[in-house]
Amino acid sequence: MAAKWIELVTGSLEEKRRYREYKARLEALPGPWASSAKAFQRYFMYYAGVVDGATTMQMMSDFTDLWERAATDGTPLREVIGDDPVEFAETFAQAYTGKHWIDKERARLIRTIEDAERGERA
Repeated sequence: MAAKWIELVTGSLEEKRRYREYKARLEALPGPWASSAKAFQRYFMYYAGVVDGATTMQMMSDFTDLWERAATDGTPLREVIGDDPVEFAETFAQAYTGKHWIDKERARLIRTIEDAERGERA
């Protein structure tokens, strides 16, 4: 019972555990894979805009899996990401759907224009 109350206040404890595990996996990557993965993580936080914690954690877990495999196999960075790191990051993030922060603003814009149209006809 206490755990449910705590989660109500702090958010999902399971997601927090998964986040700590993901961060530890990221830190364990060797040299260039670690620095590249951290740079992509930062970009994802700005670009992806996913507000659903479960979707974000799935994306980051899958991303870390990719980098762990590349590091283990010794795959060069450019073989993983191609010539354009931005294109890679945005294409990767687009594969994860969920609620985004911009969804609220899109709905607000549409509603405002529809309200303006109704006022225009009055």
